[in-house]
Amino acid sequence: MVELYEKMVQEAMMAQKADVETVKNKRGTPFHIKDTKAYLDVVQKMEATAEQSESVINLHVNSVKAHYNILNSLTDTIRPEDDPFVEHYQTPVVLEILCDEDPEFEGSLSKFIEAIGKAEALIGKEVVRRYGGFYGPTCVVDFALMPGSTSNTINRIVKTVNIPLKHKQAILSAKSWGMNTSYGIGEVFANEVENGATVAQAVEKEIAEIKHIYQEPVEAQAELMDAAGHTSFDVRKYMAQYRDKMESTVVAAMDDDVHYGNILTVPAYCVGDISHHIAQSTFNMCKDDVTMAIIEATTDVMDSTLKQALPDFKSEYEVLSLATGSSACAVEYILELDGFNAPTVVDLLTKRFHNYVQLNPTRGAAAELHNSDFMDMIYRGWGHLDQARKALNGSSGTLTPKVAGFKVDLEPVHQNEVIMNPQRYTYPACAITVRFSSLMRLADYPCLLTSEPVTATLMTNIIALHKESPASPARTCKNCAAASLVDFRHNHCQWKEAV
Repeated sequence: MVELYEKMVQEAMMAQKADVETVKNKRGTPFHIKDTKAYLDVVQKMEATAEQSESVINLHVNSVKAHYNILNSLTDTIRPEDDPFVEHYQTPVVLEILCDEDPEFEGSLSKFIEAIGKAEALIGKEVVRRYGGFYGPTCVVDFALMPGSTSNTINRIVKTVNIPLKHKQAILSAKSWGMNTSYGIGEVFANEVENGATVAQAVEKEIAEIKHIYQEPVEAQAELMDAAGHTSFDVRKYMAQYRDKMESTVVAAMDDDVHYGNILTVPAYCVGDISHHIAQSTFNMCKDDVTMAIIEATTDVMDSTLKQALPDFKSEYEVLSLATGSSACAVEYILELDGFNAPTVVDLLTKRFHNYVQLNPTRGAAAELHNSDFMDMIYRGWGHLDQARKALNGSSGTLTPKVAGFKVDLEPVHQNEVIMNPQRYTYPACAITVRFSSLMRLADYPCLLTSEPVTATLMTNIIALHKESPASPARTCKNCAAASLVDFRHNHCQWKEAV
């Protein structure tokens, strides 16, 4: 299995480095779709091993290829305001293909849509809670089942429907790692209430929107983009072309008995690097040298740690755990260089969240999702670093945190000249908050720290080994930072109850 783990690490780090190197070279310049070709090139090198399902790997590779070619044919560039949505055009198309190819699944989806209409009390309660900030900072489009997330509510509804379990799991996956439209629960409700509707009227419109994204996902996504003022390209043409290019790949995965939840998940999660992680917004953000250096150093920590651990991996899940755990340690370590730590930042951002709710009652449903990701990441890293500091005690020596028993190599942070010389980027005698200020920029956009290209690549490899088991959403406690340190919301979670 060592060869498999080597392949997983190589493919994941190639994807990460394609992003990071492109951003490093292009930052501060105008973005063009062709700037993302480096990512396409490394994805096209992904291959299935003897143990893996080739149809699953094809869902990933062919989706990225289709995504790049379609965007390149429709536009030269994408506005920053439009780039977060580029990974939301795939699942609606795949959902419609599944329904057209499998009448039984279409029937199950119809029963679920009917159940949405009967869930007025549940939906009403959840949208009121999100609107008022009841749960604290949440990921409304979370990949797990945390309180306040869309998948949390979908899980509660789908459990009431008498349909096959596999169909329930697929419907749930479609609104987690699969991104069935850009809609996050509570958005319509908040705007309707602020525009003068009664709570009852607002809940009615909310229910209609939730039903719509399952009844006509492609058209619903197009309408959402119309309302958002999307101008970069014709989203309807994109989705029509995506169907033409991907239909045979989706059908092949169905014929290969890949779980529908995985078919809905894989094609969407892998395309975000093209015109989102590699995009104008990223080029602009990374003009700051310290921000760029944090991304580079975190990448180097991941790379070094994974390669050192290769001979000792016993399962594919350990590769994923160490990848995300090592990056969490790296970011927390950089935070601690300025005297901050996760508990401090979680307290700060949670207090900020409650103020932000009052200032912006119609805030976008996804507004705080990346703050939540960032807090969860550093909180995880803090746990590992805290143990390592206690073990080191007052003795001299290298701080070496461990994740799942594997050592994390933090030396690349020390080798990064920018990170270790903050005095070059502010008033030199008072350079005690420089790295923290760049980390706060990344708190809004931690995709290359967590890291999404690495996670997407590793998850596809894992799904290819277990094609018949739904991989999303994550059926585990996320150990949410806000819930662990500030807010009491554990009893509203659904991770144990996931279908």
